[in-house]
Amino acid sequence: MSAAQDVSERNSPSGAPPPARARAVQVFEESRRQKREIVTPEGVPISVEIADYGERLTAFVIDFAIWTLLTFAIYLPIYSLIGATRGSLIAIAIALFLGFLVRNLYFIYFELAWQGATPGKRVIGLRVIDRRGGPLTASAIIARNLTREIEMFIPLGILLQSGRSSGGAIDWSELSLGVWLLFFAALPAINRDRMRGGDLIAGTMVIALPHRALSSDLVERTVAFAFTPQQLQVYGAFELQVLEELLRRPSNAATPQILDDVCDKICRKIGWSEPVPRRDVMTFLRDFYTAERAYLEREQLFGKAKADKYAQPAGGASR
Repeated sequence: MSAAQDVSERNSPSGAPPPARARAVQVFEESRRQKREIVTPEGVPISVEIADYGERLTAFVIDFAIWTLLTFAIYLPIYSLIGATRGSLIAIAIALFLGFLVRNLYFIYFELAWQGATPGKRVIGLRVIDRRGGPLTASAIIARNLTREIEMFIPLGILLQSGRSSGGAIDWSELSLGVWLLFFAALPAINRDRMRGGDLIAGTMVIALPHRALSSDLVERTVAFAFTPQQLQVYGAFELQVLEELLRRPSNAATPQILDDVCDKICRKIGWSEPVPRRDVMTFLRDFYTAERAYLEREQLFGKAKADKYAQPAGGASR
């Protein structure tokens, strides 16, 4: 039985086989996507799916359309004022500066505010993460986005300008710029983690978010441990999915120790002062999963979705 069938039967009610269309989609996704395993700072390995080239290109096209419209919306009133005074060169200089400013602030702002996602990435279901499993820092986001200027926009601007001034003649400098552009455009398609130059420099990668909700079969109707909203706001959806994968793992000789370690780390992180007996560790983790899932889903209804523990807690409270 394939891994896709295992996942399909696990998520279907009462173990019933899913529809043929769903099985076909799962088999396609399993074969199309490349997976990597990263280890979180808590020491829990988690499998992520690398975003493919087409998804990244589609997300970029959406973002390109948005920030181009924003640039024109800002530029046109300025051009109408400056153009009336015949200051065309000034208008062009302002247009170039606004283009640089808007596209860079656009990507940097959204990836900072939306934990690695721009509007285009959010529509497609992509996200930028740290390759080492740590927090996505502001310096990494700034580096990966400013590098795009060197990869694409500066060479493209020089190439277009030289093409207009030379009457269409191609020289070696233009050919070199063309090769430069083609190389960086093809870079995500020729490396195993589909990283562009900015990702290589910033230590980031773009992943595809899992297209499934947090499973409800782990949620208990009655709980033995209760948690406060302050304790539940420490973690986000990403950590909850990590915990879900851990609770689903087949039991082996190392499982009790792993569960103990995870339980201890959660207790320290949320400030749980009471000792958890070893016999109650699994109950504690399931109860925490139940409470955390309910809390995150409730917050999401009010537009306060939290992607992971590094995101600002709902309501803006500080950690």
